[in-house]
Amino acid sequence: MTIFHTDIIILAAGASTRLGQPKQLLPWQGVTLLQYAVKTALTVTTQPVVVTGANGEHLAAALDPGQVKLVFNPNWQQGIASSIHCGLQAMLNRTPEPDQVIFMVCDQPFVTSGLLLDLINERQKSRKPIVACAYAETLGIPALFDKSLFPQLLDLQGDTGAKRLIQQYGEEVASVEFPEGAYDIDTESQYKELIDKLPG
Repeated sequence: MTIFHTDIIILAAGASTRLGQPKQLLPWQGVTLLQYAVKTALTVTTQPVVVTGANGEHLAAALDPGQVKLVFNPNWQQGIASSIHCGLQAMLNRTPEPDQVIFMVCDQPFVTSGLLLDLINERQKSRKPIVACAYAETLGIPALFDKSLFPQLLDLQGDTGAKRLIQQYGEEVASVEFPEGAYDIDTESQYKELIDKLPG
């Protein structure tokens, strides 16, 4: 059986304008949301790439540089495509190059190592070039992309994220159920609602 080399890119460059403070640094289960995403990613890969932009210095200071590859996106205001490009380019400069990449964000706090492994296992089983998460009647990230799609990912522009490719490839996309993916954090009330959902 082929074992695919999987890397992870955490997109964390946004300015959190609606929240009024960097969402990446909000407390979650004893750490920050970004630290929690890194911790989760480290269960399935070594040294995930973290793409920062707005508040880059503050985010970098909160991470262990030995655990992650920090990449600053100077064009973060141009939209998520620039962060995808930045992170992927940094990953392709490493040796060995990955066979596939998972993109994730830090404001989906219910992402687990089990979910990331489900994406990898579904890719192994289905052999489809994209495996995305299914929630809220859509497919989205976290999502895994085969290296054959890296050129298309690098070609994305502006606020067009990986979802464009997920929609474009239709039948070539496998999916993993992740109903909690519908929860994300853009406002203080959403954050408080999520905190209330935590046990204890």
